[in-house]
Amino acid sequence: MLTRTVLATSAAALLASAGGVSATAAPTDIRAAHPAAAPHAAPKPCAEHALTVKAAASGQDHVLRLSVKNRSARACLVSRVPLVTYGDLDGAAVPFPLSGSSTYKLDAGKTAHAAVRSLTASGDSDTRSVGYVVVAANPEHHGKKFTAAALSEAGGLRVWSPVTTLWQPTRARADEVLAESAGAGIQKV
Repeated sequence: MLTRTVLATSAAALLASAGGVSATAAPTDIRAAHPAAAPHAAPKPCAEHALTVKAAASGQDHVLRLSVKNRSARACLVSRVPLVTYGDLDGAAVPFPLSGSSTYKLDAGKTAHAAVRSLTASGDSDTRSVGYVVVAANPEHHGKKFTAAALSEAGGLRVWSPVTTLWQPTRARADEVLAESAGAGIQKV
């Protein structure tokens, strides 16, 4: 070990005298010289201020289209299931397919899509009407509030056992998954 230290010090002194480099200069970090060698940090949860959350009427009865865009310069994580709550009613839309706690990676500048159906069972006596819906990309976010009027439902949003898709890479895929939910024992109204 002592031999290596002496040899390394001698080589550094020789190089310093020949090339004008200081013998005390810090060694170059290989990651700085070769960025590809740097380990990639795992994405972190998206900050709420870095996201644009939208909800819009779909043209289908009782169906909204949702989107979330990552405006930051880095990939980040949102909850796999959008959190969709109607007015001051208890609970949130149930995911289809059923999903445990997991995340969805949202690359920088990219948008994910979901669709939510507010009425999934018949029974007009149990249906509620609310003045707004709140959509959040992560449960710890406050979410964004959308009024019924802004969603082309001036009389209020009718809701009973709402169902939401998971975040999808395209709007078309979100629509397909919501259509599949109708054939999975969930009645389409």
